[in-house]
Amino acid sequence: MPRSIDHDVKRFNEIVRGRIRKDLRKYINHGEMLGRRGRETVAIPVPSIDIPHFVHGQKGSGGAGQGEGQIGQPIGKGQDEGDGQGEAGSEPGAHIREVEISLDELAQMLAEELSLPRIQPKGKDVIRSKKDKYSTISRVGPDSLRHFKRTYKEALKRQIASGQYDPRRPVIIPTGEDERFRSWKTVPEPQANAAIIYVMDVSGSMTDDQKDIVRTEAFWIDTWLQSQYDGVERRYVVHDAVAHEVDEDTFYRVRESGGTRISSAYKKTKAIIDRDFPPNEWNIYCFQFSDGDNWGEDNRDCLKVLMEHLLPVSNLFCYGQVESPYGSGDFIRELRKINDKFENLVLSEIDNKEAIYDSIKTFLGKGR
Repeated sequence: MPRSIDHDVKRFNEIVRGRIRKDLRKYINHGEMLGRRGRETVAIPVPSIDIPHFVHGQKGSGGAGQGEGQIGQPIGKGQDEGDGQGEAGSEPGAHIREVEISLDELAQMLAEELSLPRIQPKGKDVIRSKKDKYSTISRVGPDSLRHFKRTYKEALKRQIASGQYDPRRPVIIPTGEDERFRSWKTVPEPQANAAIIYVMDVSGSMTDDQKDIVRTEAFWIDTWLQSQYDGVERRYVVHDAVAHEVDEDTFYRVRESGGTRISSAYKKTKAIIDRDFPPNEWNIYCFQFSDGDNWGEDNRDCLKVLMEHLLPVSNLFCYGQVESPYGSGDFIRELRKINDKFENLVLSEIDNKEAIYDSIKTFLGKGR
């Protein structure tokens, strides 16, 4: 039988999650949980919430209804002191409570807050994975898989058929021929998979502030797509005038100082798709982040690769232009020239961290 305290704790957890939902925009924009993430959960700092509890006063200090006193006399320590001036204290202040929450629950909150539709995977996204299911019985197998009930029935049938069974003394002794074991059958199982390719300009005009914005937005994109697919693979491409495929840590830390050719990143992305992700088997998502700087003569090559090779195979191709004090911001204007022709091309301008929330909704709001 559940204890009353269990109901109180459950109610408290519901209050905490309600607080997280209420402040989700703040968490999205400022990425307060990114440094506290685990494999399946994240720890979110939730201020000003605590389980109600008794606080004991100092021993011998008296209290209401004890000792001598006058009507209206303050009973709290320090209540009748002067203007509140005093020396700095050494005691800690109120603590911020960290609440663990699963990534699936976080994705659900994100969907509710941003009104995200469930993704409809494209028709050719099914990969046949193999899975072993223990659905058959065999005469041979390890002792750990012995099927006691089947073995008992076989022994009973054998003794009845041979006339050895005595109802007055029903002793059943299985032999080696009676033993039955659980066995497995390998069956193909459909599995919807997604490939996410992140592309970022790392030339000198992209500062650490812009990379923090990209990191925060990528966290929420990952959280949502992982809730929609059985398996998610990620690849990372950085570029200045030349593009490189890198790991996740390098993606957010590297900085170059050369010029900018976005077409080099598009060609590297195409090579990754050709190598790892056949479009008829994968749902492909490309998220590009840049401050909009590009070598002028390179824009034509960019649009050519994008229209002929990337957009036709992508569920979504999202371009986020991050405001930078050094970038020109011209490239988004080139993409707007073709935006009406491709429903899966989504553009977003991210002026600062406060714009992350709206950018995520713009990218993921189409349900593709």
